[in-house]
Amino acid sequence: MGLKRNVGLIEGLRYQGKGPMLTYILHRIGGLAIVIFVAVHILSSYFGGQTGIFLNAVYEHWIFQIFIFFCALFHAINGLRIVILDLWPKLIEHQREAIWVEWAVFLPIYSIAVFVIVRTALGG
Repeated sequence: MGLKRNVGLIEGLRYQGKGPMLTYILHRIGGLAIVIFVAVHILSSYFGGQTGIFLNAVYEHWIFQIFIFFCALFHAINGLRIVILDLWPKLIEHQREAIWVEWAVFLPIYSIAVFVIVRTALGG
């Protein structure tokens, strides 16, 4: 017997999954951004010339660095949370608390990194 999921776009967008759903979505976006970043990095080396210079300028820009660092750091910390919950299944009942701990670890590290990136971009 198959599982029926007759959920339209509007119903899906109204879903209020809160913390777990947000981390699910951010984890997927982070992974995709990392793959795209690596692909752009490889393509910039492959093409060279003006195209390579343009691609290098894109991913050396400080706004892009802030975005890609967010994606990579969140993906890593969230992945660590998932691994911990997989290794110790009894902790799954504390999933929401684990998400709060994840954000408590992520935010200070990310804030310091953004400060350093912006300070360097502004010539400091």
